[in-house]
Amino acid sequence: QVQLVESGGGLVQPGGSLRLSCAASGFTFSNYAMSWYRQAPGKERELVARITSILSSTTYADSVKGRFPISRDNARNTVYLQMNTLKPEDTAVYYCNARVLGRDVWGKGTLVTVSS
Repeated sequence: QVQLVESGGGLVQPGGSLRLSCAASGFTFSNYAMSWYRQAPGKERELVARITSILSSTTYADSVKGRFPISRDNARNTVYLQMNTLKPEDTAVYYCNARVLGRDVWGKGTLVTVSS
């Protein structure tokens, strides 16, 4: 069964950091690009960052470029999102995503709240 499980969310003050993890199972992780999306209250889900399978090339939303590096560990079937210099507008549910055999797979999400 293809599955993605996020962890690492929580409450953090502005300027702080968090690292999100997404553990994948049920497919050959190293063969697929992995992405992080987020959805803030009342807003559409948006792409935050993506990392490709072979070269680990990365792309980022302009709003997080330079603050949220994405990385992957193929030996652990895990993708990470290091979130630095967090802002209140980063508050959202963060979702892990993979497109496996033409089908989008989503985790259940992890909530990140940035507030003083």
